[in-house]
Amino acid sequence: MTGAGEILLIACYELGHQPLSVAWPAAFLERAGYHPAVMDLSVEPFDADKVRRARLVAMAVPMHTALRLGVAAAARVRAANPDAHICFYGHYAALNGEYLTSHGHADSVLAGELEDALVALARRRADPGPRVSLAKLDFPVPARTALPALKKYAHLDREGAPHLVGYVEASRGCKHGCRHCPIPPVYGRRFFVVPREVVLADVRQQVAAGAAHVTFGDPDFLNGPRHALAVARALHAEFPALTFDFTAKIEHLLDQRAHLAELAALGALFVVSAAESLDDAVLALLDKGHTRADIEEALAVTRAAGLSLRPTWVAFTPWTTLEGYREWLDFIADERLVDATEPVQYALRLLVPPGSWLLDQPAMRHHLGRLVPDGFHHEWSHPDPRVDALAAEVGAAVAAAADRREDAALTFDRVRALAAAAAGAPAPAPVGLAPDRRRPPRLSEPWFC
Repeated sequence: MTGAGEILLIACYELGHQPLSVAWPAAFLERAGYHPAVMDLSVEPFDADKVRRARLVAMAVPMHTALRLGVAAAARVRAANPDAHICFYGHYAALNGEYLTSHGHADSVLAGELEDALVALARRRADPGPRVSLAKLDFPVPARTALPALKKYAHLDREGAPHLVGYVEASRGCKHGCRHCPIPPVYGRRFFVVPREVVLADVRQQVAAGAAHVTFGDPDFLNGPRHALAVARALHAEFPALTFDFTAKIEHLLDQRAHLAELAALGALFVVSAAESLDDAVLALLDKGHTRADIEEALAVTRAAGLSLRPTWVAFTPWTTLEGYREWLDFIADERLVDATEPVQYALRLLVPPGSWLLDQPAMRHHLGRLVPDGFHHEWSHPDPRVDALAAEVGAAVAAAADRREDAALTFDRVRALAAAAAGAPAPAPVGLAPDRRRPPRLSEPWFC
């Protein structure tokens, strides 16, 4: 058994929720007899004393933003403790493993079902073997007691009142192969179910810590619909006042439409779905498995079930046209999605990291520029320079609006005017939403990767 502090787990950023990517490895390590220290740089300062006590520092980088922050944090770890073994783990660690190890940011890289490999690394402080592991794990209940309190993280904004939010996963990985997603290169269209009792025990400890709402952070909650329904039913039976949200593909919402009303009755307030685009050609290039007509149908069936659909989008791709971008904004207005769309979505640009399945797509290769190793992405340019110029203008406008906490409707009108100007057209009339309107439930942390 090792003493406290000899292993340090660091989270950098996880969309504003308490980091399960630290809580679960901590539980595996504790079960093996270790007492890891933890640090979440998204809500607490860098603790050099914890770093100096560690022989193994493991950095969670499940997202692109987390990776960029993690590399900066690793430099501080090296400065404070040159002898520590640094391990990066998560989707973006695997995609960028060669750069991370060859440039000295990481001594090892892990991804997939990685926790047993991390325990092995702790035991021998050596290369744990294969970078990506897809062996089935025996899941313990995540260890959360050493993490910052839930009040430090994103809250649920419902009818103008904030509520503490917990975060769990009922499954990991995904059985689909969306080409722009970081999960397929790691999981290869596989997913793993977390036992129901483990999920419920994790919810239980977060409810005890004050959570009134839970986010199911599975890449797709409906990959295993029977398991998802069993978890939701058990959750509601034990905590009838608890609400939740989940993520699911458009096609799964349509396939499982018969269960959506039940999920709403069990406490589901909203569902996030990666709609990505209204252009069927773009959706086919991304291998999304749905069409514009499917998105429209999903909006109808979720509304009929009493669920709020919060679609996410990739606003700018090499195939986005000015006309298509403007039509998309019109769609958001016509479908009353302004309050269901985080303004940052209007500026999101397709990210192509190393290892992306998009790199095998001939239509993508035509637009690719250089790999930016320390930016962890491939550059690409649009054949219409007006689109790239608009992307820059929208990005600046959205960032400025976020800084001044502007009403989402006002930001939407600004973006719509910029798009019209780029096309040489007059600005549309304002969307006309009252400042004191009732807004659908949402998390306080905007979605981006």
